[in-house]
Order: sequence, then C-alpha cells, then structure tokens
Amino acid sequence: MDKNAIKKFAVWARTELIARVSLKGVEYGITEDNIVDAVADSVGGKVLTDAEKKQRMACIAEINDKGYRQVMEEVAYTWFNRFSALRFMEVNGYLPSHVRVFTDEENNFKPQIIAEAIHLELDGLDMEKVYELKEAEKTEELYKYLLIVQCNALNKILPGMFQKISDYTELLLPDNLLREGSVIQQMIELIPENDWKDAVQIIGWLYQYYNSEKKDDVFAALKKNVKITKENIPAATQLFTPDWIVRYMVENSLGRLWLEGHPDAKEQLLPTEEEQSAYVAGNRDPEDTKWHYYMEEAEQEPEVQAQLAEIRKEYAALTPDQLKVIDPCSGSGHILAYMFDVLMKIYESYGYTTREAVASIVENNIYGLDIDDRAAQLAYFAVMMKARQYDRRFFSRSIQPHVYAIVESNHVDKFAVEYFCNGDAKLKAAMDTIIRELHDAKEYGSILTVTPQDWTMLYNRFAEITEDINISRETALRELLPLVQVAEALAQKYDVVVTNPPYMGASNMNPKLNDFIKKNYADYKSDSFSAFVIHCSEVTKKSGYCGFFTPYVWMFIQSYEKMRNYLYTQATIETLIQFEYSAFEEATVPVCTFAFQNRHVQKKGCYLRLVDFRGGMEVQRQKTLEAIRNHNCGFYYEQSTDNFSKIPGSPVAYWASAKMLEAFETGNRFSGETKKGVLTGDNNTYLRLWHEVNSSKMDLSAYSHEDMLKSGLKWFPVTSGGEKRRWYGNFDTVVNLENNGADIKVNVKNFRLRDPQFYMLEAITWTEISSGIFTCRYVPAGILFGNGGPVSFFFNGKLKYHLALLNSKVAMEILRYLAPTINYGPEQINRIPIVYDNEVQVNEFTDKSVLLSKTDWDSFETSWDFQHHALIRKVSTIAEAFDQWRAECDDRFSQLKANEEELNRIFIDIYGLQDELTPEVEDKDVTVRKADLSRDVRSFISYAVGCMFGRYSLDVDGLAYAGGEWDASKYASFPADKDNIIPICDDEYFEDDIVGLFVEFVKTVYGAETLDENLKFIANALSGKGQPKDVIRNYFLNDFYADHCKIYQKRPIYWLFDSGKKDSFKALIYMHRYQPDTIARIRTDYVHEQQARYRTAIADLEQRIANASTSERVKLNKKLTALQAQDTEIRTYEEKIHHLADQMISIDLDDGVKKNYAIFQDVLAKIK
Repeated sequence: MDKNAIKKFAVWARTELIARVSLKGVEYGITEDNIVDAVADSVGGKVLTDAEKKQRMACIAEINDKGYRQVMEEVAYTWFNRFSALRFMEVNGYLPSHVRVFTDEENNFKPQIIAEAIHLELDGLDMEKVYELKEAEKTEELYKYLLIVQCNALNKILPGMFQKISDYTELLLPDNLLREGSVIQQMIELIPENDWKDAVQIIGWLYQYYNSEKKDDVFAALKKNVKITKENIPAATQLFTPDWIVRYMVENSLGRLWLEGHPDAKEQLLPTEEEQSAYVAGNRDPEDTKWHYYMEEAEQEPEVQAQLAEIRKEYAALTPDQLKVIDPCSGSGHILAYMFDVLMKIYESYGYTTREAVASIVENNIYGLDIDDRAAQLAYFAVMMKARQYDRRFFSRSIQPHVYAIVESNHVDKFAVEYFCNGDAKLKAAMDTIIRELHDAKEYGSILTVTPQDWTMLYNRFAEITEDINISRETALRELLPLVQVAEALAQKYDVVVTNPPYMGASNMNPKLNDFIKKNYADYKSDSFSAFVIHCSEVTKKSGYCGFFTPYVWMFIQSYEKMRNYLYTQATIETLIQFEYSAFEEATVPVCTFAFQNRHVQKKGCYLRLVDFRGGMEVQRQKTLEAIRNHNCGFYYEQSTDNFSKIPGSPVAYWASAKMLEAFETGNRFSGETKKGVLTGDNNTYLRLWHEVNSSKMDLSAYSHEDMLKSGLKWFPVTSGGEKRRWYGNFDTVVNLENNGADIKVNVKNFRLRDPQFYMLEAITWTEISSGIFTCRYVPAGILFGNGGPVSFFFNGKLKYHLALLNSKVAMEILRYLAPTINYGPEQINRIPIVYDNEVQVNEFTDKSVLLSKTDWDSFETSWDFQHHALIRKVSTIAEAFDQWRAECDDRFSQLKANEEELNRIFIDIYGLQDELTPEVEDKDVTVRKADLSRDVRSFISYAVGCMFGRYSLDVDGLAYAGGEWDASKYASFPADKDNIIPICDDEYFEDDIVGLFVEFVKTVYGAETLDENLKFIANALSGKGQPKDVIRNYFLNDFYADHCKIYQKRPIYWLFDSGKKDSFKALIYMHRYQPDTIARIRTDYVHEQQARYRTAIADLEQRIANASTSERVKLNKKLTALQAQDTEIRTYEEKIHHLADQMISIDLDDGVKKNYAIFQDVLAKIK
C-alpha cells in the first residue's frame, strides 16, 4: 500500500474540498462574513427552487448553531467519505448496480455511470431528466445528478454511510467533478487501484491523513493555551492502529476468552509450528486466517492452575451468539473489522454456516462507538463491507450493525419526546434519564456512564410509531432513536472491549471534559486514556477481557500509580508489549499494547520488552513474532503483577529478576537528602554563564551561606544539569544572589530560595532529563545547588559510595524500572535500593575517577579552574606538545574506563547480578575527552586570542583579566593588545593584524627557530590548502567566530565587528575590556584607514586598466568590481558605526552577552 500517495491525496483533498464547498456556498449567498436573507427566493439573480430554498435554510440554521467553518468542514468531510466509499465499492464489485461511478472497466477516469446512464436501474432515477441532460450535452450536470441518485439509492442498504442527500450537503456538492485535477480525478490517479482492495487499510489511512493538517492546527493552538474543543477532539486524538497490533489485541482478548472455554478449537484457530514459521518468514498463504499473534499462557503454579480450571468452566458454557464485543473509540473501524474476522473463525469452529455467522455477528456481537460522526460512518462502512466480503448477498438481508456516532441530547425536540412517550410514565422516565445523561455527550464521548433501561420497551415503541402519521413521527425517529441506540451501547456490559483510546493530557482538555474526568475518574485524571482504561474495565463483565494500545507512561510514572494498582488488584494482565521509545512515529509518544482479564488471579502474565530494537513498527512486529515462537529469545518475560509492589511506586517492572527484586526488598534506603535548589523565577535576568560576568564580582571561594553574605559579591556558582558527563564537570553557571537574593525577592513572584543551610555544601548532582545513560557528578564545596539538576547531600560519609553506585551499570539497570521515561527526578533516584559492601575499595576508585574527570574538565577554557592551554609546554614544537597531550588523554581515558569497569564488577557482585550484567564499559560512555587534533589546535588558537586580549597571560595561570582593575605587569612575555581592537583583514594592513599577532604568539611559545614548522602543523590541523599563514588567515576570516560562539554556548566574549558578506571590514574586541569610546576608536583608527586603502586601490586599478591589454583588462575589471563592492559596503558600515560611536554607549557586564550584544547588533556578526 502506497501510504505516501494516500497521504498526499488526503491532505490535498481536504483543502480542495473545503475550498470548493465554500465556493458553492458563495453561489447561494453564504460566506463567512455575510449571509443573504435565509428566506430569500433568489440569490445573485438566480431564482431558487423549493428544494434549494429548503436546503439553504437548513444550511444557514446549521451555521448559526455550529459556525461557518465547522459546517464547511463537515460537508467537505461527508463528500470525502462518500467518494472513498464509492471508490472502494466499485473497485471490489460491491455496487448493486455493478456500474462504476468514477472509472470505466480499465480504471480510466471515464465514469461508466455516464456511459450507462440510459440503462441504469437506480431507485429514484428520473429517466426523463437523464435524457434531457444528455441531449443538452450537460455532462457535468448529468454526472452530479447521477452521483446524488446513486448515493440516495445506496441509502437503502447502507444508511449509516449514505444518508438521503436531500439536505444542504447536496446543495454544496462541488461543481466540475469531471475536470482534470478534480478531487475524483486525483483520487483515481494518485492511489493505485489495488490499494482499494482492503477496506480497513485504505479507509483508515485516508481518515488519518485527511485529519493530519487539522491535527497540526489543533496542537499549534495548544501552544497558545487554546484547549481542545469537542469539535476538535477527533482530529487531536485520532490515530490509526497498525494492523498487526489490532490482531494482537483482538486475538489475546476475544480469542483468549473463547479458547479458555473451548481449548479443543485451538487446532482450528491457532497456527501449527510450520504455519507460524512460514508466516514469520513472510511466506503467507492468503487463505491463512489463523491467529499468529496469539500468546500462549505463561506456565503457572499448581494452585493457580486449579483456580484457572474453575474459571474456564464459566467460559465453556459460552456460545458464539452470546459474545458481546465493542470498540468504544472505533475511529475508522479497524478493530471492529478484525473482531469480525476473529468471530467468523469462532463461529466456524462452532459449526455455523458462513451466512448464519455473518448475520449473527452483525446482529448480536459487534458494537462500535465514536465521538466523531464521520469516523462512525467509516466504522459502520468497514463492518458492512466485512459482512459483504463473507456473504455476497448480505446487502439484501436488511441487517444493520450496532455502530454509532455519539449523539447528544442538547437540542432534542420536546414535542417529539412527548409524542414518543405518549403519556407512559415508564417511557417518560426512561427517556428523561437518557436525555439527561447524554447532555453534552460530544464533550465526553464513550467514557460516559449511562443507566440501563428497559430497551425492549423503548424499541417496541419505535416499532409502533414507524407507520404512524403524526407530525412528530419523523422527528422522533430521527432524533430519539439514535439517542436510545447510543445509550444502550453505553449502558450494557461486554465480554470483550478492545480499543485505542484517545491520548489527551489533562492540561489540554477543555474545562467540561476536565471537570468530568476529575469528578468521575479522580484517581486516573492525568490523561484521557487512563480514564478510558478504567471505564472500559467497568463496562466489561467480570469474566471478560480488555485490550488496549496506549502510551506506556502509565507503567512507570507516579501520577499513574493508582491506575497500576487498579490493574494489579482488579484485573490480571495477560500479555503486554512495551515498544521501543520512538517506534510508532504517528503517536509522538512511546507506546505499549496489552490485554487483561477483568478479574484478579495470582497468575503470571507474558511480557515482551522491545525497547532495544530500533527501526519502526515493522521491526517490532518481527520481534513479537520471534518471541511468540521462541520464549528464549532474550526479550520474553513471565511475571506476576504481585511482584511489582516490591519495587517503590509499583512500576510494571516485568523484567526484574529474582535478585533485583530481592535488592528492592532488602536493600537500604538511598541515604542522600535529595533536593532541587535555587529557582530564580527569571533565569534571563539572574542566571549567567560564568564567562559573561565581571570576575571581580564573582565569588568562587564561599563555602557556606554565611560566607556568601560576608563576601558582598554578586555572582555565585550554581549547578545546572548539562551534557552527559560522569564524576565531575558541567559547572558553567552563576546566579545573582547579591544581598541574599534581595533583587529576586523584590521583583520575582515564582522564586525558590530555601534551605540556605545546604548552600555551598559538597554533594552529588545529575541531569534530570537525559535520553542517554544516566550520569552523576561530584559537586565540591563552594557551589550552590540549582534547579536545572537535582542534588543529593550526605551527612553519613556515604557520598562517594552513592556516587560510584549511581555511575555504575547496576544503577542504570535499576533506573530502567524506576525511570524508563528518561526523567531522573529526585523521586526516582531516592527509590534506588542501596546495598553496602566493600566501601573502602569503592571510595578509593571514586576519588581516582573524580580526579581524572576534574583534570579533564579543567583542561579547557570553559572551566573556571582552567590554568593554561594543554599545548603550552616547554617543548620547541606544537607537534611534540600535541603528542604529549594525546598520551595524557589516552592514559586518562584508559584509566577512567578501567576504574568504571572495576566498580561495575564490584557492584554486580554486591547485588548478585552476574547473570544479567557485564562490567564492560563502551568507549562512547566514558565521559572524558580524547585528544582531537582539529579541536585542540582550534582551542589553542582561541587561547592565543585570549592572550592577545589579556584574558589570559603566558606569565599567569588561569584568568589574567575578566573585569576589575587592569594590571599591565601580568603580560611581560607576550603583551596584550593596547586598544582592545584586533582587525581581521585579507592582508596584513594593520600592525596589530590578528594573523601577525598569532604568528608572534607561536614564536613566543615555541621559539623562532621552529616557527615555520609550527605554522605548517597548525595549518594542516585546520585542513587548509595553501601557504600556512594564508590558511590561518582564512580560518580567522571564515571559521574562528563560529567556533568561538559554539564553545561559549552562543554567549561570545570576543565580539566580531563585521561589515557584511563582502568582508570589507572585520575586527574583534574583548567585551570585558570594552569602553564607551571603543567604537569611536574602531571607526577612526580602523574603518577610516581601511576606507582610504580601498580608495587608493580603486584609483590604482582604474589607472592600470586604462593602460592594460584586452586580456589583462578582463581580470583587472573583476578585481575592480570586487573592490568597489567592498568600498560600497564599508561606506554603509561606516555610517552605522558612526551613529553608535557618537552615543558613547556604556555596558554593564552583569547584563550578560545577550542583552549587551543586542545593543550593537547592527554592526556585529550574527551569533550562529
């Protein structure tokens, strides 16, 4: 099936149909902004027929009730459904007339219905009109007429899809349906005819993709805090369930229910080993309808087997016609259609004929509900087509399925109710209850609970009035009968409920739905799907089964703990498949599918853990089939839910081993005091990267809250989460807590500055949200605990032991139970069981690992403890320096890896997990850096620029200047640039040209004798071609600033003054040395001088061109054009910089890079 083609058509068709339907509305004086009088006899000079007037009035009334856009959407959707249904029926030969509506027998866009018009036998066809239109050659008009008559004729056999088109949908049927590019022509051209063979698949994907743009609009509105209204619930929550998952759910609920009581049928219903092998291999017999996704029951203890034997006696008494099954969120009917297939197998195994089975299934077994009228039409159609597939004469049997759209009673005609009840108190009581309980039903859908009534009494009354001639009869049948049908479907109990419920978080619900769920499902209110799971359980018989496809957050998250406990105590999970995190793209959330028996039995269930298998749903399907065949596959588990309560929070930790469960039962509590710390409530104002601020206002030596207060300083280091890193690091943030956070307390509402007794104490921290491995770091005394990463404090000497455990494979395995949704909050970490042993050795390895990681972290200038660059060594070449650095990095990497593997080995032994875990650590998970020639040479260049500006010095370790008092004596070996302006030009025009300064720096560090060798090494590391100085110059011109912005997290401390794409002027300044006259000096000392050079060069070129030969002139003219462009650019730039220079602007480093950079954004390079 070409899903791309289906998507392309459906997405386009929605927009096209809405536009065409709206255009048709214009013809009848109906637009969004203006509607001509509803009782008008003519519009725009066109006299309306009586039928048109009636239809137009109905349309206007609907618009007044629902709104213009909603009505246009509904009409477009109705025609889309009808076109889709007609196309399916004609391709499969299901049209009673056997005449194609859209194509000829060769599938050309030449509707057979036009060619056969005078021979057609359709109910309601006016042959005189046909002749009249044919003779007048009004082919388009004839086609629209035939299309409407065909739809009306199908009403007799498919009233749920083809309602009589005598309302405004006929009025708004688009024109020009036979033109090239029409919706019908595109449907035929874009979607291969073979794709229409499977009703469930084609209709389902068309429905999903038709809604996709509207779904995007709804979710975009959510970002603006626009809640999901009842009209938009279908678009927001519709999700077409993959076929194999539907099979899994139905086979393991409905199929299991039957086989529990009728085990002799297994031979007919389940595949043999050979058949299963062929199915897995893809060699599928089209005639094979056996249950390939059925999972045999786990092996049970003898006492459980005895209990199950008693239960099976109940099931043995069931006959096929007694089974009641429902999909209460049926969408386009995928689950209903497969329920039909499974029921057919059950009936056949019980001895029914095909015709008897089909009739009984439609009449007795299958029920479907959906909140969306259009979806209910499609589900109804899917069931009817499935019946027709099995029984060629089914359409002649006048049997209709119990598949309905949820209806609400808000506008019920009181006179019709009075007429229907006819003074009967019982009827009146029943109808009053139904009307009350279905008020606003579209807001809630099938989660509603409806009181059972005497349905026979109600249906008998409908039968009575069918032949009545009372004026209210039609209204009663049209309005009240659907209410009763829906109420009955909602009220009765079912043997099996299978569904893919809507996923909608409480924060996205509209107020009515939110209040309803809070009131009726208070313990399960986090999401609509959790409320649905509980409700479905409530409408299922105690002996019944339920099957679901839902997000898997309910398995682990605290907010779903009560749902888990319900399933553990009120139900029995029979099977569950947990899918890989992003396997089902359409869902946008990680999902699972499961089936449960609706009573609790202390039995083991079967679980598949597919979280490690990437590649989408097809890979997940193959792995499921593999596990069904081979329970020793490594991802099949048998577990009783009774064990889940041994783990804090009772997660569905089905893969937990006996040893792991023992650790949870007997282990010590996590002994750290875990907290989230400083929350400013306004990070843009009060948080900075440490390199942004004036270092003289930053305190890196406060070790308590008292020290902070005494210091009188403004900026203090704070933890903030960060990238994947173990043992030490990610310290790059400072917070403004001057005067105990006085400014925050005055200007911010939602701040948190509590627990000052914990300020600046040593601790461990980690990143709360992480899609990779969990990593934990040591926080030395002197750093505040922030809100970006939780922090744990220890007052029992156990910090190092906990740090080592948290960085081990054992903790990672434990967190797979406690935090599988990659959220490592305090709640999850505090639940890790601690088993103490071998503490001295563990602590020794911890100390060594922290030191190795700290040494690595401090080797780069982004650390506040950075001393000097790693390539500044007492050697004569940078190559030799790099070799030494590389050896150090390799040794550090290998030593840390060995430490981590030894710690893994220790903890695996302590927890007894030798059969589950191995100690080896992959290189990618060792979080210290190896040497990287390109990165490290670029880093060396960055350090050199720092020395040019005086941020660093070859004579001083660490920061030499980052605000405060300037001390020129620090720069004896290599002087800092005097004016804090370093030009970057395409040649060495200025004496402080950046390349000239860099060459001087290299000479100073390594000596004049090896200068050329060192410059060549640097140029090679930059992967440039040409002379070394040219390569280095090109790097400064084109790549240096992008590297700088990346290293400094888009908060650059060196600012690039840049004239534009022609590179007519570039210069760097160091923001910490900026003065109000800096820009004026850039203008007068550099820009003006560069302008003079351009003028001289242009004059020189013009003179050379005048005296040049023809061939030389071409080359010189190109140079002249480039120079003139640069001259023009720098003149414009000079005007901009002149404007800023005159203002003598001051900056406050405390405002940070973002705010200060924006002041000069017109003359600075964009930060990328």
